[in-house]
Amino acid sequence: MTVRVLLVDDHPVVRVGLRSMLEMADDLQVVGEAASGDEAWTLTATLRPDVVLMDLRMPDVNGTEATARITARFPEVRVLVLTTYDTGEDVLRAIEAGAVGYLLKDTPLAQLVDAIHAAARGESVLAPLVAARLADRRRAPVAEQLTPREAEVLGLVARGLSNPEIGRVLFIGEATVKTHLVRAFVKLGVSDRTAAVTAALSRGILRPPL
Repeated sequence: MTVRVLLVDDHPVVRVGLRSMLEMADDLQVVGEAASGDEAWTLTATLRPDVVLMDLRMPDVNGTEATARITARFPEVRVLVLTTYDTGEDVLRAIEAGAVGYLLKDTPLAQLVDAIHAAARGESVLAPLVAARLADRRRAPVAEQLTPREAEVLGLVARGLSNPEIGRVLFIGEATVKTHLVRAFVKLGVSDRTAAVTAALSRGILRPPL
């Protein structure tokens, strides 16, 4: 299935470069470009892309606020942050605003394409460097323990449930599911769902599903 992508970045050269790279993939289609948070909102409402590739720093509405607006109004549209900023505060604010993932602009093309497809499926994605730096910032005994809810969410991931399915089972919003997953990624020092489940199983946090 072709994934329809909206590019959001206030630098024209960056947008041109992203478009040219992404259009090399047969199963991706860039359906529009936005130079601001406001324009991202307008084009999302008009084009209804599958994935919005969102920068964070923009002159009017920043990427975090634009993400919150888009995901609140169009929950079926996935927002994937692509930025140069990797501080813990930026990452958590973006995820809590509804972003399904957070990548850095030096991400190799193949990984970016894979992440866009994962985002389209509603899966959470973190750049490995981002996950590692977040783990370094929070490396303390209390921070490495998953909360009961984080372990519960991860257990449902291990059973093969998607984020929307987990939300329905636990009676929580999909954005809340993503926040729990990202916090679990950070504590386990991993960058995706499969690695998180593997790490939790190896450490005895989860039991193998029957």
